[in-house]
Amino acid sequence: MSTPTDSGAGPDTLPAFSDEVVTRAALRYLDPPGLDGRLALITLDNGRDHRRPNTFGPAGLAALDAALDEAYAAPGVRGVAVTGKPFILAAGADLTGIASITDRSVALEIGRMGHRVFRRLGEGPVPSFVFINGLALGGGVEIALHATYRTISSSVTALGLPECFLGLVPGWGGTALLPPLVGTEAAVTVILENPLANNRMLTGRQAFALGIADALFDPADFLEHSIEWAIRVLEGQVPVARREPDDEATRTAAIARGRGLVDARLHGAAPAPYRALDLIAAHPVDRDVAFAAEDEALADLIMTEELRAGLYAFDLVQRRARHPAGAPDPGLARTVGKVGIVGAGLMASQLALLVVRRLKVPVVLTDLDEQRVAQGVQAVQAGIDDLAARHRLSADAANRARGLVSGSTDLAVFADADLVIEAVYEELTVKQSVLADVESVVSPECVLATNTSSLSVSAMARGLAHPERVVGLHFFNPVAVLPLLEVARGEQTDEATLATAFAVSTGLRKNAILVADAPAFVVNRLLTRFLGEVTAAVDEGTPLEVADRALVDLGLPMSPFALLGLVGPAVALHVAETLHEVFPQRFAVSENLRRIVAAGKTGVYLGGAATPRLDPEVAALLVTGDRPSTGDQVRHRGLAALAEEIGLMLDDGVVAGPAEIDLAMILGAGWPFHLGGITPYLDRSGLSQEVTGRRFAPAGVATLPVKTTGTAEVGARTTR
Repeated sequence: MSTPTDSGAGPDTLPAFSDEVVTRAALRYLDPPGLDGRLALITLDNGRDHRRPNTFGPAGLAALDAALDEAYAAPGVRGVAVTGKPFILAAGADLTGIASITDRSVALEIGRMGHRVFRRLGEGPVPSFVFINGLALGGGVEIALHATYRTISSSVTALGLPECFLGLVPGWGGTALLPPLVGTEAAVTVILENPLANNRMLTGRQAFALGIADALFDPADFLEHSIEWAIRVLEGQVPVARREPDDEATRTAAIARGRGLVDARLHGAAPAPYRALDLIAAHPVDRDVAFAAEDEALADLIMTEELRAGLYAFDLVQRRARHPAGAPDPGLARTVGKVGIVGAGLMASQLALLVVRRLKVPVVLTDLDEQRVAQGVQAVQAGIDDLAARHRLSADAANRARGLVSGSTDLAVFADADLVIEAVYEELTVKQSVLADVESVVSPECVLATNTSSLSVSAMARGLAHPERVVGLHFFNPVAVLPLLEVARGEQTDEATLATAFAVSTGLRKNAILVADAPAFVVNRLLTRFLGEVTAAVDEGTPLEVADRALVDLGLPMSPFALLGLVGPAVALHVAETLHEVFPQRFAVSENLRRIVAAGKTGVYLGGAATPRLDPEVAALLVTGDRPSTGDQVRHRGLAALAEEIGLMLDDGVVAGPAEIDLAMILGAGWPFHLGGITPYLDRSGLSQEVTGRRFAPAGVATLPVKTTGTAEVGARTTR
């Protein structure tokens, strides 16, 4: 085997990150029966529990390097294996120190050192193995790719290369080693498609099916089975096949697919996925060349504003979301052993499915007649069947879930419920009546929740005997997909009710933020303001296609009018009307939107997302003026409106601070990771200062200037 090229990087080249939790590499030697010699086993362990995964900073890489030195020098060693502490192999590079790097040469050394240490597994004097016993992300996958052979546990639920999601590339061998191992098509899926699909992960079985691992074992005695398998490989008893290299046509087609999905998702807005695609496409045979290209890409990207923004967003989701600002003492939460849901429509059935799947408690749906109830229960059962068919629920779990769902037209079934959620028509008087009826049959301790998206929680609670137990739980559609839950505190909501709401959110695996009882809370208020400005530009005479593409270079998950189609024009109109009643100067109601709703249209486009075209019937409905704007003017107008609205929301205490608005927009509206939070983006672009006279500036957020595409000047309205 060839000797790794000495890049000059080593333990003395880089200082350890100041807050690095060092991953140690504990080495022991095994003398298993059946092996003529010894097996060196290195276990990665940072000394923390499973909530703090192993990561690699300079000190951690140095520890692994030293363990490999010793293992390779030990007499009688036939093979070297690496595994992790319980439930975790490794979560890749230590990101805590990356944001502090200000010198590109230091960033370059980070890449070189990772390569120099990891490639020793694949280019050492004896075969190497990595036993993937648990979570493996980024460098945790790449260390396995460098090994000669890999096993994986069927219990692994999170394996992936999330670097492009954060603003990096898999820079320690991922782009060079994965394509020849699994094929270019699969590599594009793992390196690009999955990260850009909200950082989708692979399970152990999926990784094995792709060819990332050579053997799959159940978690019981995984290490023992992996060692036994390694012995058979070393003794020549188990041949391990490798796939044939892709031909040029296959590679070209896969690269074209990758470029298409990156363009469709980002429109050139973020550099990392394009750089990763270029590295995959380069396909150099020489490892020195391939790894050097990864080093350069990693160094370039570490110095970008997109990475700083991505790390801020990542920290929000990973840390801040787990500790919601303003949440009361969890010990105050009441036990929820049964949930009632008023309504049996689409939202209600989605909520019921989520509850039985996550909380695993009985759920009962009610509605006005038997047919609606039956349809709602049937929708939940169909959802359970679908999860079972996709192996997301075992047969036993599916059967138990089916037994937890029931329906009735009699509210008396809520008598022993601990939580009742109303999910009826978005009309205040209707919701007030429903809550009053429910209160008459439930126990005094039962929490009453409304799934309203825009109405006042306090107004709904007025007139009830116990308004203190009413809380807003605003779920986002589709309920199973979007991770945000806005917990709205009414004027009289007490701490126990609030604590119960947050406990339920945790049980449902949602990320909750506490919001004041303000119109439309956070996400819908901002999206309605933004969509209202873009719609107003069309009303004034801007071609709809021009207005809709004005923000395409931000890499938003969808355009404004595609969002309108997802939300539904009728829902968007209702929220706009609600906000117009409260803030008439800032929230106008488009007459064109009224026409679209009156005509029964469900969107403005025909065709799929890849080839949308304006519905000619919608085009015929539009009545527009003679004051068109350019795309740059529409972009500036929409973003300036967001800056104004955020400033007012912060002034009014709708949330605890800018970070909560950033988190809400990331989780509830798909605000891109590469832009970081919306408030630091508005700071970097200068719009927050221009519109509000101040920066929002969450602590610790990078403030590099935003690249702009236009210089339009549109006066912002500041009337409250």
